[in-house]
Amino acid sequence: MNDVADIFRKYQSKLNGFITRRVPTKEDAEDILQEVFYKLSRLDQQKDPVLSISSWLYSVARNQITDKYRKKREEELSYYPENESDDSFIRELTVTILDESASPETDYLKSLIWEELEVALSELPEEQRLIFELTELQGISFKEIADSTGVPVNTLLSRKRYAVVHLRKRLYVLYNELLSE
Repeated sequence: MNDVADIFRKYQSKLNGFITRRVPTKEDAEDILQEVFYKLSRLDQQKDPVLSISSWLYSVARNQITDKYRKKREEELSYYPENESDDSFIRELTVTILDESASPETDYLKSLIWEELEVALSELPEEQRLIFELTELQGISFKEIADSTGVPVNTLLSRKRYAVVHLRKRLYVLYNELLSE
């Protein structure tokens, strides 16, 4: 049974059921199933003999499912607004906080923003709050933090991203009430 078409006919239905129970959409299951059999067609049996085709198929399917979730998660994590208008309110809040002109109105706005920021920061898990404060409020680079803490830069970036998402949600109401026109 070395023919890929024979193997496909024998295992396609059970393997599809296995995959379908582990992924959210039928399309994802079809993609993974197709990829499993594509890998089988590319396999050189002389160079890399497969002792149990069933085990090999299910193993490749599990790896493909894991890769699919990993890729989806990376796509979600990589979202940092490319469209500057998405983060415009964060920038406006920052500009307002850092504005050195002193007037009763700007002083009042600054105090409101700082109060809301402190409350929002206190809601964050410690490691997310800390990375946000170190990078944004103290200006320390991710590399410096990674070197001093031993935490990988990608982990720090992820923590900061979660903090920014939380702060964006929490401070958006303030932005709409105070700064938007």
